[in-house]
Amino acid sequence: MQAALGIVSELWRYPASSLAGERRETISVDIESIKGDRMFGLVDASDNEIARPDRDAKWHKVPRIRTRLSPARELEIAIPGGGWLAAPGIESDRAVSAYLGFEASIRPFRRESAGPDYSGPLTAERYRKAPIHLLTTASLARLKALHPEGTADPRRFRPNIVVDMAAIEGSFPETEWIGRKLAVGDLLLTISEPCRRCGFTIIAQDGFDQDPAILRNLVRHNSHNLGVYCTVDRPARVEVGDAMRFL
Repeated sequence: MQAALGIVSELWRYPASSLAGERRETISVDIESIKGDRMFGLVDASDNEIARPDRDAKWHKVPRIRTRLSPARELEIAIPGGGWLAAPGIESDRAVSAYLGFEASIRPFRRESAGPDYSGPLTAERYRKAPIHLLTTASLARLKALHPEGTADPRRFRPNIVVDMAAIEGSFPETEWIGRKLAVGDLLLTISEPCRRCGFTIIAQDGFDQDPAILRNLVRHNSHNLGVYCTVDRPARVEVGDAMRFL
């Protein structure tokens, strides 16, 4: 058996696109997606434009809105300083709109995501990449070495799986693994492409400030990229502490 490259240290799912993710001890991965991942979008209610924090400053506060799924897999959101609210719904939309300063609405991508009582509008997914976004602490360490005064927090990059592995001087290692196959616990993956970064990475969130140098260093030293997208060869449940190995 191949030696372990590293150990899963963080797992994330993102019930609502562009809103803060939900850190998990386990995730269930299907062929097409993680269960509970990217089920909802936030839109400008005046024109149904989906949130684009990477493109428009009016959305820059969106990543501070927390999300979670209830045991019944219903979305709940919390704006900074506020309590948890069921979403989609009038009360949650009112809270988000007040926080952002314009009329906004949380809407499901598919009707089955919102439960049997929801009869409101849907919105279209902005994009759909591969099912898994994987990031190593070695790449975060490389970014930190290039930009010591910055905060290379995984939340800037919205990974699903963060793998703790030893730093490799001068290397963002997983971007050199395109086409290789990995086992993460019982989950089998193929690394399909590097993850090209956008302006979302520079936006302030809880615990760190806006920092354009994050993206400038990735453009300059790793062709815009950090982390990798993976397709699923064998679905499985992944837990914090699982080992990652090459196949």
